[in-house]
Amino acid sequence: MKLLFLHGLESNPSGTKAVWLRERYGAVVPALTTSSWEIARAEAEAAVREHRPDVIVGSSYGGALAVSLLCERVTDARAVLIAQAGVLLGKGERLPQGTRAILLHGTADDVVPIEGSRTLASNSGSSVVLWEIDGGDHRLNSTLEDGTLARAIEAVLALP
Repeated sequence: MKLLFLHGLESNPSGTKAVWLRERYGAVVPALTTSSWEIARAEAEAAVREHRPDVIVGSSYGGALAVSLLCERVTDARAVLIAQAGVLLGKGERLPQGTRAILLHGTADDVVPIEGSRTLASNSGSSVVLWEIDGGDHRLNSTLEDGTLARAIEAVLALP
């Protein structure tokens, strides 16, 4: 399985999730220029085209990039979107038919409200599923520790 991780606005390839995904799955983790949407979007698209991932994991701003790539049909990779900011940033409120994605979002996220992930899941097909993390904050590092992120990756691969 080839996995691509798109990090968040204030993160980088040395962040907790990036390191965990690289060590556990051999994830490709490009350094995104998050100071510019246009540049970060182009970098994310280039990474998708070069590496052709089976799964994209996007966190927050990286989740918004993944939403954009999926909505514009740049990729049909499966996705795990952690506290995705795509709806908040106006990058899409519905994923294309046939998209297979697990959305992880904490109910106590005070940076990117969970309502955006609820909207994305309810507007998309039956293979886009929201896993609400009760009491989870924006970073959701607890999903590494308790195995939720690993289970989400396994679950998205099993979606029909």
